[in-house]
Amino acid sequence: MTEPDVEGLQRRLAEFAAARAWQPYHTPKNLAAALSVEAAELLEIFQWLTPEEAARVMDEPDSAHRVADEVADVLAYLLQFCGVLGVDPLRALSEKIDRNEIRFPVGRPPGRARHPDRHSSE
Repeated sequence: MTEPDVEGLQRRLAEFAAARAWQPYHTPKNLAAALSVEAAELLEIFQWLTPEEAARVMDEPDSAHRVADEVADVLAYLLQFCGVLGVDPLRALSEKIDRNEIRFPVGRPPGRARHPDRHSSE
């Protein structure tokens, strides 16, 4: 079995949706809403856990399975969203990291981002 790649997974998701005639429902708005719901379901697993319990969530098979399923749901909707809008998610992430490296230089105190649209004496 070969390792999955982003394009292959996007193709499989599109084929899955097409086989069920779901494309009319896979609008950017609907996919963004579904992504938000699935992210909330992931958060729900951790909602009342202490930081220590949350760090051990993958030690318990049942909770590990729930986390993995919700991660898969979040990723599935994100990849479908990107596919519909033509966003390359890996390129978008790489470019965002590049911008954040400029906004948050090493050694700057936390919470002190450089805002390119604001004038400052820095």
